[in-house]
Amino acid sequence: MEPLTEQRNVTGPIVFGFLRLVGVSASRQQALAKTIIDYCRRHELTLGGVYMERCAATSGAFVGMLDAVAATRPYGVVFPAPSHLGPRALAADRRQRLRAAGAEILLVRGARPSPNSGPASMPASGSATS
Repeated sequence: MEPLTEQRNVTGPIVFGFLRLVGVSASRQQALAKTIIDYCRRHELTLGGVYMERCAATSGAFVGMLDAVAATRPYGVVFPAPSHLGPRALAADRRQRLRAAGAEILLVRGARPSPNSGPASMPASGSATS
């Protein structure tokens, strides 16, 4: 008889992490990355990599993450907070692009889930170091 799933090494859904780190200290960067790692562990998600955007003028990390999303079709993208999507206009565009790619936007904090919901995710109407 085969063992139950709980007794096997089974991985959770794959997600990517994304951090917008413009003007953030190295210790804060490490703390934010750890926040994503801990979130994934608590929610039994497999972290496929964390993309870090360090310059406000470019979006290479976000574009790289979108390429990875298109190639691997993960469950979603984890952001520490909505602010990591960028300023309002940029955030709206990024939410739309992630939805179009079929990725859920998961927030460690910032969205208030209902008492019966799972991991925090951003409402549809309103996320390896690169």
